[in-house]
Amino acid sequence: MDVIKSRLEAFNKLGLFLGQFSRFEIVKNESVPYNELFFDGFLHQLKLAQEKNNWFTEDNLLFAVENWATALQKSNLETWISKENLKEISPKKVAIIMAGNIPLVGFHDFLSVLISGHSVLVKQSSNDKHLLPFLAKYLEYVEPSLKGNITFTDEKLTDFDAIIATGSNNTARYFEYYFGNKPNIIRKSRNSVAVITGNETEADFEKLADDIFTYFGLGCRSVSKLYVPRNFDFNLFFNGMYGKKDIIYNAKYANNYDYNKAVYLMSEFDLLENGFLMIKEDESYSSPIATVFYEYYDNLVDLKIKLYQDRESIQCIVSKGFLPDEIPFGETQNPKLWDYADGINTLHFLSKI
Repeated sequence: MDVIKSRLEAFNKLGLFLGQFSRFEIVKNESVPYNELFFDGFLHQLKLAQEKNNWFTEDNLLFAVENWATALQKSNLETWISKENLKEISPKKVAIIMAGNIPLVGFHDFLSVLISGHSVLVKQSSNDKHLLPFLAKYLEYVEPSLKGNITFTDEKLTDFDAIIATGSNNTARYFEYYFGNKPNIIRKSRNSVAVITGNETEADFEKLADDIFTYFGLGCRSVSKLYVPRNFDFNLFFNGMYGKKDIIYNAKYANNYDYNKAVYLMSEFDLLENGFLMIKEDESYSSPIATVFYEYYDNLVDLKIKLYQDRESIQCIVSKGFLPDEIPFGETQNPKLWDYADGINTLHFLSKI
């Protein structure tokens, strides 16, 4: 069996393993390989991840796990890799610097490097250190040829052929300075926006609530900005958000809500709020936790031009009949394997290094 196929099989088995853990039930499936070694251990890692990072609630951790269990189905993996010619590559060592804003945020890069036939050198964020090394150990059991091809380090990165690094706009400048002489993908901060045309239903806004509140809005695919027509009735929006009202019972979220509300009130900014979410008119794309910015537009053609000009700052555009490549309401947090961050095809990059 060739390297690509054997690694695809390994990740498919990992998907079956992850499929035992969901928000609705956690059930041990005796047919999953090496469960006796890993099932209870993964439950423990999920608990450790919660204890280390209060943003990583059980619900958010299991939501991420569910998504990866779905993505790693064999049909999805095969469709994904069929889009690139990975047969001709010569194996390289690829370093990955991972963000830690949401659980397993660097897993797509990790998967991409290994399934391309390369070896991987991973530097994790301190905010998300528990899950991936454990899952890597599972992969080494189901596919022993991966041993020696997966390395985690806390040290300065050395001895690698290419790098994929994700961080803020500030850290991106640092990455470009240090790693600009190597083949690289360097990702900066991006945010996602929703375009409201006035034709939406309350059900659309209920779905939009998932795009806004999943992972507490910390992901780059989280909607942090609305574009709305003038005279838009925000009651429709707030009605759709109401189902997420219990988010305020998370202490970290509540602290951010209270702090940002106090700052806005002292600064005498105009804002609307409903007890767990504030909306504020602002031209920025990146809004603080518990806040969504909004901006009025006068016509959709000018708005399309603006969003195209600002495309380097935008990850997803959520809308209903506005753009051909829009994301439907409620779907930003369910990307396919071929929905690449920043629109950069990672597999294509890895096939050419």
